[in-house]
Amino acid sequence: MKQYIGKIKYLTVIALYSCAWILFFSEAAAETLPPPQHALAMHGTPKYPADFLHLDYANSDAPKGGTLHQAVIGHFDTLNHHIISGRAAAGLALTVDTLMHRVWDEPFTLYGLVAESIQIPEDRSFIIFNLNPDARFHDGTPMTADDVVFSYEAYRNHGHPVRRRVYSLVDKVEKRGERSIRFDFGDGYDAETALILAMMPVLPKHYWTDEENGRDITRTTLAPPLGSGPYRITRVDPGRSITYERVKDYWARDLAVNRGHYNFDRMVFSYYRDDDIAFEAFKSGAYNLRRESDIRKWKTGYNIPAVRDGRIVLREIPHGRPERIRSLVFNTRRDIFNDRPTRKALSLMFDFDWLNDNLFYGAFQRIDSFFPNSELAARGIPEGRELELLEPFRDILPEELFLQEYTPSPKGDRRSNMRRALALLDEAGWHIRDKKLVRKENGAPFRFEILLQTPEEKRIALPYARALERLGITVELRQVESAQYQGRLESFDYDMVFFTWFNSLSPGNEQMNYWGSAAADLPGSRNYAGVKNPAVDALADSIARAPTREELVVRTHALDRALLWGYYTVPLHYLGRDLVAHSTDLNSSPNVPTYGTVIEAWWTMEKTN
Repeated sequence: MKQYIGKIKYLTVIALYSCAWILFFSEAAAETLPPPQHALAMHGTPKYPADFLHLDYANSDAPKGGTLHQAVIGHFDTLNHHIISGRAAAGLALTVDTLMHRVWDEPFTLYGLVAESIQIPEDRSFIIFNLNPDARFHDGTPMTADDVVFSYEAYRNHGHPVRRRVYSLVDKVEKRGERSIRFDFGDGYDAETALILAMMPVLPKHYWTDEENGRDITRTTLAPPLGSGPYRITRVDPGRSITYERVKDYWARDLAVNRGHYNFDRMVFSYYRDDDIAFEAFKSGAYNLRRESDIRKWKTGYNIPAVRDGRIVLREIPHGRPERIRSLVFNTRRDIFNDRPTRKALSLMFDFDWLNDNLFYGAFQRIDSFFPNSELAARGIPEGRELELLEPFRDILPEELFLQEYTPSPKGDRRSNMRRALALLDEAGWHIRDKKLVRKENGAPFRFEILLQTPEEKRIALPYARALERLGITVELRQVESAQYQGRLESFDYDMVFFTWFNSLSPGNEQMNYWGSAAADLPGSRNYAGVKNPAVDALADSIARAPTREELVVRTHALDRALLWGYYTVPLHYLGRDLVAHSTDLNSSPNVPTYGTVIEAWWTMEKTN
């Protein structure tokens, strides 16, 4: 019996020592958490130190006051922009604050906003957000970790598919007090995951869970929701206009990332049925800032008294961001476009030089990359590390990719390009019979529809359709109203469609949504071409995990080549400058950031009534 009692005492002592060691190591682990930091860069070191005063492209002495009035094409039917349902009103991001704030003079760097600091290990397997104790919603309620958890769950369950996919990589959420919260990432996370999470808006849990007042984060609404940002909604004319008012006691107005920003007392967005109507409204003084996208209007439409007498200023502002990828997109889900030779043949028939000279006043450059106007664009033929990345896919990539520099359609006479196109179509199983291009096997004619939304698209599509008719191809142009267009776009119900993708200087997870096989049949994704290519999948997936900026550039070059040589689109054109027309009282800093014009940092000398 004594021996038995002695053994129990011995085991008890061992257990107590074990608990002590566990407690010691737990405390030691807590002490070795990474130190707080004020910013997070995708690669390298943030540009601004912890004690910076303001962003270089902001005027910290900019006066407050006046109204910025802009135009939007279409309509809106909801003020809940946190879910995919409905068409959200313009400017709603002005009403909510995010955990961290992205700046526009670095490729991809975030600085503290609602989170005054973060803690993150080198492998980025988790991130801790330490909330600013001053952070408040517009009703004065402090922001807490509960609001962050609620926001995360709302976006994970009901947000845009891209956001849901990234948020699903979170394995564990841990509140560490009222103002601190930790997110641990599970399998599949990459270096970009923490940054995407850090851009999450913080929503008021107490507002959205108030069921007695009919609030439901999963539904559309035209009731102005409670916010936390520099502006609040003051007037809504459903579908026609929305007005925001600057929050005078905005909690973050003196933070360095905000100094010199949000200077207008009012921000107004008015809606118009189409751009021609909006342009006429601008010329009549209905709004005071217009970002021009139609080179025809820019070159010929501004010869008006207000420009001649100086009331309206025309500015061409250079930038260093990748230009938008404006393209005619082949829907490779359609049988006629599911082989590369056919797509290449039709691409050869697009006469950019003629269009540029006759429709665009020679102003544009041809898009020859999915990252044009940047260091991310592939040039020459692949070599070195880039070739090493492409080599495993040599059997499924076109041989020309390894031997030639890509050109969208070689310059030369139309007959030469037409002969090349006919040879490619013959290779793909087509031939001409009775002046019509038909399938060799069954005589089915080559006909398709180009889905259009705007008159500008029709001006581009018409000469292209005529060129294809010379090959015996029948092309129907179909212009539809906005709601029908959006519905067909999201359900991939088109043969060919105009679309514009936007890229940043730090491409990442969005590339899988643009080009990944998993997104090809996912309604609402942006893989409008229906790309399903193992090489593209692997290269796109690798980008967000690039360990350095240099490796990111090389991996992006490799992806660029795989996409270009797949001929998934007919690339159009870009300008490399922002075209802005505005009333003479509006001003901006001469320090233009890499990404170009940042309207939130503009101001006016107009006095508020």
